[in-house]
Amino acid sequence: EVQLQASGGGLVQAGGSLRLSCAASGSTFDDYAIAWFRQTPGKDLEGISAITTSDMMVWSRDPLKGRSTVSIDAAKTTVYLRMINLRPEDTAVYYCAAETTIGRDPAITAATMFRVPNAIGSWGKGTQVTVSS
Repeated sequence: EVQLQASGGGLVQAGGSLRLSCAASGSTFDDYAIAWFRQTPGKDLEGISAITTSDMMVWSRDPLKGRSTVSIDAAKTTVYLRMINLRPEDTAVYYCAAETTIGRDPAITAATMFRVPNAIGSWGKGTQVTVSS
């Protein structure tokens, strides 16, 4: 099972940008759905985007309203979440998570990850993003 390490968070001024990374260890992201979530204190996890590597499709919940882009490196070892024009309300802990898509429909896997995030088996530790006004 793949292990995940999220990084790239930090303090940024409103209007700035960040690129978060989710690095795989133990295996590559071949045949995985990798999703980004965020959470603020007292609120549920919020799905952002997912990428499924068997078909290289992106599935977006788009809470940042077009200000985020998910991508993966050619080696399929790191998934990125690029966020631009950040706002104070984007302040949250950001997490990446992964589920295998072997024997499963990638679209259904991604949708299920967003619908039932607590059932996801592999999570990276969160990375804090703080946007100052």
